[in-house]
Amino acid sequence: MKKIVFLALLALTIFSCSKVKKGEYLISGKAKGIADGKMVVLKKQNDFGIVMKLDSAKVKDGKFELKGKVKEPNIIALFIQGMQQPIPFILETGEIDIKVDKDSIWKSEIGGTSNNEYFQKFNIKLNSIQKKMMAFQKKNMKKFMDAQQKKDMATVEKLKKENSAFEKEREDFMNKYPEQNKDSYISLLLVQNMFNSPTFEINKAKKTYNNLDAALKATKIGKDIETKIKTIENNHKIQTAPIVFAEVGKPAPEFSAKNPQGAGVSLKQSLGKVTIIDFWASWCGPCRKEMPNVVALYNELHSKGLNIIGVSLDKDLTKWNDAIAKDKITWTQVSNLKEWEEPIAKQYGVQQIPTTFILDASGKIVAKDLRGEELKAKVLELLK
Repeated sequence: MKKIVFLALLALTIFSCSKVKKGEYLISGKAKGIADGKMVVLKKQNDFGIVMKLDSAKVKDGKFELKGKVKEPNIIALFIQGMQQPIPFILETGEIDIKVDKDSIWKSEIGGTSNNEYFQKFNIKLNSIQKKMMAFQKKNMKKFMDAQQKKDMATVEKLKKENSAFEKEREDFMNKYPEQNKDSYISLLLVQNMFNSPTFEINKAKKTYNNLDAALKATKIGKDIETKIKTIENNHKIQTAPIVFAEVGKPAPEFSAKNPQGAGVSLKQSLGKVTIIDFWASWCGPCRKEMPNVVALYNELHSKGLNIIGVSLDKDLTKWNDAIAKDKITWTQVSNLKEWEEPIAKQYGVQQIPTTFILDASGKIVAKDLRGEELKAKVLELLK
């Protein structure tokens, strides 16, 4: 009996030693080699993409401390004055330890709470794959360039295949991670990222999501994913037959919608010698990342007959306009501002973005979802 009482008292003592209560965080940082007085700033990105300052502190005797309240896990960035790159970590309830490496920010160590322990291991694994890929590329770059110059395609394809093995290793690791780590916040973010993948499959995303712990599903991101899954499933149910409205080799279905200024624009009046229909949105990271390439292609080939009509899956006119201005988009844009309920997207069977359709001069769809040099080559071929 005495032993049981002793163990209970010991557990109570350990619990009471915690420096934070439920819903609070404490960041204890070690910043060896960083001068006293340097500012440490905690920043996060809100739902509108605006970076906000949460808290700040000063380095003293190679240490810093930040304390506050948090409702649920979030990816946060720690900025240190004088260092160009921030340290990403997961802000959550508990005592978070950060050991700053002033010479290489990527070698900084994060821990203390379960999700940050997961985050540290996840980054170590990804970095190891990346290092192997970079080492291979550095070792074989000259060999690859020489083979291209000599038009030795056998060697070129061999090196490409070997390099793609690293990409597959990274992809396999990220695909399997949620299944193997059901309670990791990283798993939730990976499921969220599935919706932006060109190879998105609703059944796979649903299965992976359902496999996660209930605590992750109860977060804002978790609830957003559940809503997206239900929306996509409902859209599938509405289609009483597996009709494909837009197919390569067939005429592109006609459509019309309003541009940002409120004027109606149709596909027919937007056609050129070559036309790209680009489904995108201001909130779509992969879309925005690819946009500079599309802008460069348009600027180079518009005078020769290339037209683009963008169909946005936005629901906020201001954000749509801001993205158009920021990305320097000058081609025609239309939208019904209904996000995933966009009727043109449904008409074309679009289930993820970015999605593109390439049309010839007659308005026939000749290709779909080409990127980079492959897209440019196809456009040049059609312009001939």
